[in-house]
Amino acid sequence: MKNIDKGPVLVSACLLGVKCKYNGGDNKSERVLKFLEGRDYIKICPESMGGLESPRLPSEIEPGYDGVDVVEGRAKVYDEDGKDVTAEFLRGAQISLDQAQKHQASLAILKESSPSCGGNKIYTGRFDGQKKVGQGVTAALLRKHGIRVITEENL
Repeated sequence: MKNIDKGPVLVSACLLGVKCKYNGGDNKSERVLKFLEGRDYIKICPESMGGLESPRLPSEIEPGYDGVDVVEGRAKVYDEDGKDVTAEFLRGAQISLDQAQKHQASLAILKESSPSCGGNKIYTGRFDGQKKVGQGVTAALLRKHGIRVITEENL
């Protein structure tokens, strides 16, 4: 990875210790911090950048869909109370893509299982704690535009 990816690395802010998770916490990852040593990076939190506060209610993509479907307009994202937060998720994904393109980032390290950042798995949309194969909204949009997405779990 050190030689094939050009430009700075886009990184989920929560992996860097920023307290921007839905519950007000973070997902600080020593593995990610070590990987980033000596590299330029851009921290992003698509949900915060899209206008959602921290703490906030957890959100999930509706059952049977994933981030690709949200990006393509076939699915929505709802918080635990049933409020449609799709616009905020799409706004945050677009701002993340804009940052990646502005700084010519070709790699993103995102938080697995997040409805924004999940690269390989997300929650089912039933708020039951179960996960399924799929990707989050930001991961889907970045991949659609040729940016390689990995997560802290497969770094």
